[in-house]
Amino acid sequence: MAKQHVPPELYLNRELGQLEFNRRVLALAEDRNIPALERLRFLCIVDSNLDEFFEIRVAGLKEEIAANAPPGPDGIPLREVFRLVTAAAQELVARQYQVLNEEVFPLLAAEGIRFLRRSKWNAAQKDWVKDYFFRELMPVLTPLGLDPAHPFPKLLNKSLNFVIELEGKDAFGRKSSMAIVQAPRVLPRVIPMPRPVAGCQYGFVFLSSILHAHVAELFPGMTVLGCYQFQLTRNSDLYIDEEELRELKSLRKALQGELTQRQYGDSVRLEVADSCSPVMADALLQQFGLTRDDLYQVNGPVNLVRLTQIPEQVDRPDLKFAPFDSAMPRQLAKQNIFDAIRKSDILLHQPYESFLPVVDFIKEAANDPQVVAIKQTVYRTGAQSEMMELLIQAARTGKAVTVVVELMARFDEEANINWAQRLEEVGAHVVYGVVGHKTHAKMALVVRREENHLRRYVHLATGNYHSRTARLYTDFGLFTCNEELGSDVSEVFMQLTGLGKALKLRHLLQSPFTLHQRTIRAIQAEAKNAREGRKARIIAKMNALLEPEIIAALYDASQAGVKIDLIIRGVCALRPGVAGISENIRVRSVLGRFLEHSRIFYFYNGGAEDVYLSSADWMDRNFFRRIEVCFPVLDGRLKKRVIREGLKPFLARNIDAWEMSADGHYRHRKNARGKTPHVQNQLLEALAGKSSA
Repeated sequence: MAKQHVPPELYLNRELGQLEFNRRVLALAEDRNIPALERLRFLCIVDSNLDEFFEIRVAGLKEEIAANAPPGPDGIPLREVFRLVTAAAQELVARQYQVLNEEVFPLLAAEGIRFLRRSKWNAAQKDWVKDYFFRELMPVLTPLGLDPAHPFPKLLNKSLNFVIELEGKDAFGRKSSMAIVQAPRVLPRVIPMPRPVAGCQYGFVFLSSILHAHVAELFPGMTVLGCYQFQLTRNSDLYIDEEELRELKSLRKALQGELTQRQYGDSVRLEVADSCSPVMADALLQQFGLTRDDLYQVNGPVNLVRLTQIPEQVDRPDLKFAPFDSAMPRQLAKQNIFDAIRKSDILLHQPYESFLPVVDFIKEAANDPQVVAIKQTVYRTGAQSEMMELLIQAARTGKAVTVVVELMARFDEEANINWAQRLEEVGAHVVYGVVGHKTHAKMALVVRREENHLRRYVHLATGNYHSRTARLYTDFGLFTCNEELGSDVSEVFMQLTGLGKALKLRHLLQSPFTLHQRTIRAIQAEAKNAREGRKARIIAKMNALLEPEIIAALYDASQAGVKIDLIIRGVCALRPGVAGISENIRVRSVLGRFLEHSRIFYFYNGGAEDVYLSSADWMDRNFFRRIEVCFPVLDGRLKKRVIREGLKPFLARNIDAWEMSADGHYRHRKNARGKTPHVQNQLLEALAGKSSA
């Protein structure tokens, strides 16, 4: 099959697309129909997203510029990409702090939730802060004067620091105009003040404000001319050298060595308070080898992620999304999960339906004497995981437990290493997939002896085996004991744990072998049907669309007359609505209370209406550098349900959604009164029985 190419002018830049996505998240913080503490939470999400954007995407862009790499598929010179990214990021950050200071903080203050500014402390508050400083803060602080005997300290990635501008001489006659104070990570960044002192129901003081108020205590006899908080963002991508890996013969050991250095990667971004003097800002930039393009001056805390804890500390349900109870599927209400799966395939739609059946699947397998083996992939589970504890329990009881742990799951590497070690200690078979290919597939396989034969029970999913994110992300999961699907899943596990050629699978599409080719073939089949005058339709829901050959195939299908709807939460490199190219393609993005995470692919296929669920986005990495599975929904009843719940509601004309234009920008489809229904609320009402409105 000849490769199809996308002209650069028809391919949108990935980095700019990612910033467009964060603008849409910021719009949730701007939305007056969203409860106040949730608006604060969305501001924190924007900040967390931007941290990762700089740690990974901007860091990578800088490396490519230094290596004189050629432009990407969009054809834009990399230095120009960096200029555009910097301008867009500066604009986004400025708006982020404007929303915080002019909208969210005043709204919370009106509700008795105040962030008490140093300039407005009364006498009682000043006394409380002084006591806190000497009792809790000063004993753990280490001021570092900078001179030939005291070099600039090595700063951790995203740590809170203060640069102090000084005048005078110390006890040894040393004269230094600059010092650094690092805020230890054990200290809270936002401190609750007792209600009688705060004068409101919930009063909070920033650690930075307390230090600012008493920084002179750290430099007795000297004059403090200024104290400015700052944060340095570093390159946090991990790189495993293949030569080192061959010598160590252990991915885990190589990764453990790399993790210790992650916090000290190359400098990428400097955030400082907007009150920081130009002299101090320039001194910091020079120290870190950065330029003014890398400087972000902010009107507030240099890391809004620290405010994530506030909604949890404030007991005001009226200022948060209404709680909901995830529904339990009727098939599982009164019977053993294996009995239920034997009767029919079972579909779970989280978070509207409970994740508990997935945990119960492993729990019953661990405790059932008829179960002889459990195999599972692990990408993200969290530092605390009941499911991982159950696998450990199953291994202790003598069951054959095999766990494919992805050690390179970004920012979850340490937790996964710890789980791998604990599993190995109890005799589980632990493997780390295939070097060079992340294992991103979500699969669990239980082998059970029944009436003198073995039966495979399978769980396949679009999302992680993570109880917390199962309440925050939308995902589909499928339980089945279909023999052919079970055989396919077993074969994929054999590839991951053993050696040998990849055998042909009956139903699963798999990366890096068949998923890309079969996806293009399905798109081309729709184009062929359209050209021959038959009905043709494609609907795809995913997190990101970036792979050039897929985009080229979609453009071709559009020109053939195929109606294409793309529901893409994040980055989309395809331009919809270009005359003669993509006028039959519509791109929508839906953001809300839950993070849209499910990947669903629908092809009309002459009336067969093929529906696939997957862990894979349409990106280069998912097709070629990851182990992924894409599984069909074979049960006609469940297929209709995926279409009804996972696709159709997102295509309705009157829902709260963003529509993409050909220039890569998005228009918010929402009426003037802000009463447009949100699809997630509709699904909560229909499936969980509780609305978040």
